[in-house]
Amino acid sequence: MRYNVKIEPQALSDIQEITNWYNKQKAGLGKRFQTTAIKQISSLSENPHIYAERYKKIRCFLIKKFPYMTHFYINEESRTIEILAVISTSRSPKIWTDKTDK
Repeated sequence: MRYNVKIEPQALSDIQEITNWYNKQKAGLGKRFQTTAIKQISSLSENPHIYAERYKKIRCFLIKKFPYMTHFYINEESRTIEILAVISTSRSPKIWTDKTDK
């Protein structure tokens, strides 16, 4: 049975900021990032459990060909995948653990 995918406002903001940054670097690169990210996020509806838990029930996956990690939570009760953040792999993972402590 498939899961619904919900992208939280903060994660949408992350994706938009990254897209804008890449577009400033090279025309069309932001669109490529965004297309890749959304395609991978959408594919989670089939089998989100292939990714291991990393922080307090939060799972992560790398966006193909880009140095960004998508953080998500699986809500089994509602069969929903909640995309929480998209963070650069060059940033400290402590950023994420600080957010989850609140």
